[in-house]
Amino acid sequence: MPLQAYLAQSIQVLELAGRTWNEESVAGAVESITSALRSGKPLLVCGNGGSAADAMHITGELVGRFLAEREALKVICLSSNPSILTAWANDYSFETVFSRQVEAYGEPGAVLLGISTSGNSKNVVAAFQRAHSLAMTTIALTGDGGGELAALSDYLFAVPSRSTPLIQQAHICLYHYLCQTVEQRIAETLSSGASRAS
Repeated sequence: MPLQAYLAQSIQVLELAGRTWNEESVAGAVESITSALRSGKPLLVCGNGGSAADAMHITGELVGRFLAEREALKVICLSSNPSILTAWANDYSFETVFSRQVEAYGEPGAVLLGISTSGNSKNVVAAFQRAHSLAMTTIALTGDGGGELAALSDYLFAVPSRSTPLIQQAHICLYHYLCQTVEQRIAETLSSGASRAS
């Protein structure tokens, strides 16, 4: 396939996603993440394979910085600790490597963001089930239809495609937007707090 044809496919999927995703849901997800972080509660992020890399990417942007200078944010990637992943998977089950960490780090008012192009990754599904038992908000980034995660998500952002790379490319656009908007909200809070203190 020529490059221009591939790029055209990518643009088409992004445009479809943009028309599918509800602005109100995006705003709700942003508010849930922002409220949790302002309250000192964590945002937990997980995924497998390329989605694990995306989970680490999101965590890096928010613990470090995306575009603005501000305080570090309490964001934990559940895909990034090989000792936890391999010990738990070896002794128990890979299906519960994320839910175990949700049990460790989660709390009421915290947020879990799970990434699965199929929406059916068993360990992400189990993590969402555990998050709900802890009264956490759940946000899913998936492919077409949302799979099993659809019924477990407070906010579902399903890319209308069954092509894994095209889904992942759309996910990057969405989570960059989430990072940017959450960061802006946090920075505004810090700025208004500093103004009141002075």
